[in-house]
Order: sequence, then C-alpha cells, then structure tokens
Amino acid sequence: MDTSSKKSNESFEYVGDELSLFQHAVNWKKYYAGVLAKYIKGDVLEVGGGIGATARTLCNPSVKRWVSVEPDPELVKLMRDSFEKEPLPVEPEIVTGTIDDAPVDEKYDSVIYIDVLEHIEDDHAEMVRARDWLKPGGHLVVLCPAHQWLFTPFDEAIGHFRRYSRKTMGAVAPEEGLKRERLIYLDSAGMLASMGNWLFLKASMPTIDQIKLWDSKLVPVSRWLDRLLFHRVGKSVVGVWRKV
Repeated sequence: MDTSSKKSNESFEYVGDELSLFQHAVNWKKYYAGVLAKYIKGDVLEVGGGIGATARTLCNPSVKRWVSVEPDPELVKLMRDSFEKEPLPVEPEIVTGTIDDAPVDEKYDSVIYIDVLEHIEDDHAEMVRARDWLKPGGHLVVLCPAHQWLFTPFDEAIGHFRRYSRKTMGAVAPEEGLKRERLIYLDSAGMLASMGNWLFLKASMPTIDQIKLWDSKLVPVSRWLDRLLFHRVGKSVVGVWRKV
C-alpha cells in the first residue's frame, strides 16, 4: 500500500466521532453508491477519506486508481488498518493532508467529497481547487447534509459550518470550467426523522439504534419515494459537475 504523511497536518484532529456510527448505515451507503457510480471511475481522488468507509462503498470495478487524502493522522491510521484487513479492489494511495497535498502533476477522472464539504470553511475556494485537479470530462461529485434550517447541535458537535440546499450548493461551485450535470436531494423519508430531531430531541449525536432504525426502515422507503417526488425533497443533497 502506498502511503505518505505531511508534517504540516500532524496537529489536525477531526472533532466529530460520527464516522464509526454511520458505518452501520449499510442501506444508505448502497443507495447513494448506486446514484453516484457512473460518475466515479478511472483515476479517483477522494477528499476527506475518514476511516475508509466511503472508499469501501464507492470503489467500484470502473476505478483504476484510488487516492484518498485525510488531514487527521489518527483517522489515516484507522483507514490504513481497515484496508489492510479488508483490501479494496485497487490498492489505495493514502495521503495525510488536504487536497493541496495530493500527488503533484496528477489529474483525475473523479474528485469526490462525501459528507466533507460542510466541514470546510471556505467551500468555494475548495471547489475551485477540486476543479483544477480534474481531467477534461472528469466529474466533481459532492454529497452533503441538506437544509440549513435542520442545523442542530449534532451538526455543530461534528464540525459542520453549514448545511446546503440545491441553490446554495449550486452557487458554491465555480461557474468557469464546470458544467452542472446533476443537483438533487436524496432521502426524503429520512428528512422526516431529521425534522423530528430538530423539533423535539435537539440531540447532539444519534445513537446506534437510531442509525440502524433509519437505515433499515426509512432508507428503503426513500429509494422509491425520492423518485416519486422527482428528488425535490431529502435530507442530503448531491451535486455533480463535469469539467469542460
């Protein structure tokens, strides 16, 4: 396995601890993987690799190379351990750092941010950098929590700066050099659960039982309800842009 570390990032520590919880969201991961699969192929750059769960979900047979950048050294260790125990279809390259620390003089067919962009304060500047790492025709793929009015102590506890609507996500992408291909909501049934938390519980962190209940009962409903609603409602928003 090809790994590297950047000294400048050794002091970074991720403030959230939801990553292990959401490993239990098996149906949700399968759902968004199916939506995003056709945009993730060839040489892939994943920003914010976490503990490796997203790579395990999205690294499909069309992927030839997988580079994952993650600024938290402790998460990098967990990701490396995970891949050593259960390898990906391709041998991943792990970099301790941000998108600026990705291998130099490289371009990618896909640059992906899965539940990551909301953790980055200057999201527009990040999207500009992501565009510059893409090959012509390559795709920038972003999935984020939706609706600022659903912002709860949970968001604050795990280091979110914001949640997105289709409008705000569309506005944060640079207009020059990118053509929008898709901007939709996912998980309409799950949004009802989020509204309940926002109205009544104000919980800073869901329990494993709550995650499993949402994943087993609500995500399957969202699979057909989202299509029925033409992806106009949901607690997550997906944006896909192609480099021109």
